[in-house]
Amino acid sequence: MPERTNVGILIFNEVEVLDFAGPFEVFSITENDNQKLFNVTTISETGEMVSAKNGLKIQPDADFTHCPELDILIVPGGYGAEEIEIKNKNVIEWIKSQKETVKIIASVCTGAFLLAECGLLDHKKATTHWMDLLRLEKDYPKIEVVKNTRFVDENDIITSGGISSGINMSFHIIKRLFGFQIAATTAKRMEYDIDIT
Repeated sequence: MPERTNVGILIFNEVEVLDFAGPFEVFSITENDNQKLFNVTTISETGEMVSAKNGLKIQPDADFTHCPELDILIVPGGYGAEEIEIKNKNVIEWIKSQKETVKIIASVCTGAFLLAECGLLDHKKATTHWMDLLRLEKDYPKIEVVKNTRFVDENDIITSGGISSGINMSFHIIKRLFGFQIAATTAKRMEYDIDIT
């Protein structure tokens, strides 16, 4: 059986639910010849229960100290990203440390602000939720902010727009890694209408 790609999804209090749950669903069900292609792990700073936006409780699989070596890191957004974790030095340093080993770091929605705070978007194109584009542009002038797009692919860094855009971005990553047919089959299984040509 071929080795699976390890996807880690960062979660934290007040994370936007679909920001992490959308990519979680996409990567979790992606298969080729009835073999799953991804291991998906939810990761929080301490491993303790997380309360997402609107009170959804999630028990993370791992914490910063005990998590598998990742190939892809997904950084979701929400109030918890843009107002709370952006000030959390442990989270910022952990994301920076992951950049040394992962192949792709991808943000959803205002998760882009965490990548920006790490300096990972400097001198790159990036996007975020349409309501936060001006703030991203103002607070991080070294970023070339792209508007009116679902996601921006800068090879090792991918940023996506608001909430459901993370699903589009996840299909894009699957297409990049495993080809159009596997991405299209996964989208059809989810009954998700998406242009990934």
